Amino acid sequence: MVSTRASVYGPPVGTLPNNVADTALSRLFARERREGSATWFSLPGGSHLFTAGEAADYLYFLRAGRLGAFRREEGQERQFLGIIRPGEAAGEMALVAGVAHSANVVALRDSEILALPRAAFFAAADEDPHIMTEIAQMMIARLRQAAAGHSPTGDPSVYGFIAADAGPSIRPLVQRLAGLVEAMGYTVDVAGAEALMAPTEWFSSVEADHDFVFYVGEHGQGAWSQVVGRQVDHMFRIGFGKTPPAAIETFASEPLLTQHLVDLILVSPKDSQRPTGSGAWLDASGAARVFHVREGDLDNLKRIARVITGQSVGLALSGGGARAYAHIGAIRALRERNIPIDFVGGSSMGAVVGAGLALGWDQEEMETRVRKAFVESSPLDDIAIPLIAMTQGIKVRERLAEHFDDIDISDMPLPFFCISSNLTTGVYQLHRRGELARALRASISLPGVLPPVTDGANVLVDGAVMKNFPADIMRSLQLGPIVGVDVTRGRSITAKDVFRPPSFWKWITSGEWRSGPPIVGLLMRAATVTSGRDLAASREATDVLITPKLEGIDIRNWRAYEPAVEAGYAAACAALDSLETPVQELRRRNSRWEEMRTAPIVFG
Repeated sequence: MVSTRASVYGPPVGTLPNNVADTALSRLFARERREGSATWFSLPGGSHLFTAGEAADYLYFLRAGRLGAFRREEGQERQFLGIIRPGEAAGEMALVAGVAHSANVVALRDSEILALPRAAFFAAADEDPHIMTEIAQMMIARLRQAAAGHSPTGDPSVYGFIAADAGPSIRPLVQRLAGLVEAMGYTVDVAGAEALMAPTEWFSSVEADHDFVFYVGEHGQGAWSQVVGRQVDHMFRIGFGKTPPAAIETFASEPLLTQHLVDLILVSPKDSQRPTGSGAWLDASGAARVFHVREGDLDNLKRIARVITGQSVGLALSGGGARAYAHIGAIRALRERNIPIDFVGGSSMGAVVGAGLALGWDQEEMETRVRKAFVESSPLDDIAIPLIAMTQGIKVRERLAEHFDDIDISDMPLPFFCISSNLTTGVYQLHRRGELARALRASISLPGVLPPVTDGANVLVDGAVMKNFPADIMRSLQLGPIVGVDVTRGRSITAKDVFRPPSFWKWITSGEWRSGPPIVGLLMRAATVTSGRDLAASREATDVLITPKLEGIDIRNWRAYEPAVEAGYAAACAALDSLETPVQELRRRNSRWEEMRTAPIVFG
């Protein structure tokens, strides 16, 4: 594989760039390059250095450029693991362990690589124990980073901000964002088209001397924007118009686009209503996520600053029927402690509660709307002849339309997603765009209880069937800490619940029929039982796990509002008060000063 990418051209044999530290590992590769054991090759941006499952036959050393590490396990979303910078090794864990690579490593820019065969590495390590010591220290440091919730390699540090339309200058906005990041304890340099003719060494120097570098490309600065697109780890496009221009020049490198490392910032006037048309902007820009900013509103800029520094908080809410009222209590506890919520995702009833939060409902509005839609009368008492489902689903559809109609997910103030289960493809469906009410209707369509939703040829049912607690999905969508609220724990149905009512007429006159016959509870519980493997993956993805005690609350008891909310509040308070570090700082990336202070000693 290496021989096909090797070139007879390249840097002087046995030399390393000035920005590569003098370590035992760098000296090893310089020596092995001189002696002919290490092969130099150029890896074009977008190319894979290696893929998951590939044999680890080489130790790689990044001489110049940037590499990105990604992982995608079966049935999971792609996860960005981090950045590999010049002077760092790649593939060392698999090589030393003698196993296949577990991640994909892709060149984010045109990169220069040195590759040393396994046998040559171990022979050199036998002669110089400092080499293996340094590799061991690197592996331990990366494992500790991962265990602490940080990227095992490195986080993005070079960001591009390029205007997407002919609106106002974006430099002032980026300068304000840089000020917010600096207020968090980091060093930031902002550079624009004045750096167009700067030599390569200048870029390397400024990136090495700051925690973050923000390159700004104004509209009309095509040559500089092309440079920015090739130089950054992550790109933001910034748009001001209500509708996107007919065409938006990409500027982003192919690796940034294919690895979903391009985001969109849409700026709206301070007195504007909820944004519209964000989906068209996403299509035109090729962005993966959209962040809404109102002119003069620092709260939205602070959210982007948290995203950049690894301090954005994602909230993942599980399904669980009436038990999902507990999410409202958990949200109240988060708000009382002034914990910012930057991303929201949920499944089934967790999606409904999360959607209200993502739309900006305050606590009073959320409680009022949920009571009206679910507590004051059951949403599942329009019993039908069970040809497709036990209910007609008319009440649910009407109530979702009342509270969420005409809203597109991409226009919501907070980034939001919900999950449904695609019975046609056999995998979960991730809803990040499109009609919110329709997505929620699919996410809560319990099989046998509510009629399914069709999407073309696809049949969509409750997200809880395949992904009831989507914290692992949230982990793939953002790098900051995740708070997960799982309301599925504890017994929800017992043997007495599956017996037929002793008296049909008593069941009718008592009003118990409004909860549906016992089969409804059985179907709801069966649909929300999460497999051990899936539940373990979701809980492992959380930094704060909240599990309310809801054993006495039936999954279809829509009137059990107060006890469920209080259980969620109590569990959230207990979990949050046990933390020694504020939630938003659980994955906070270190500044350069902190990294130098805590860096392991390297023998050389």
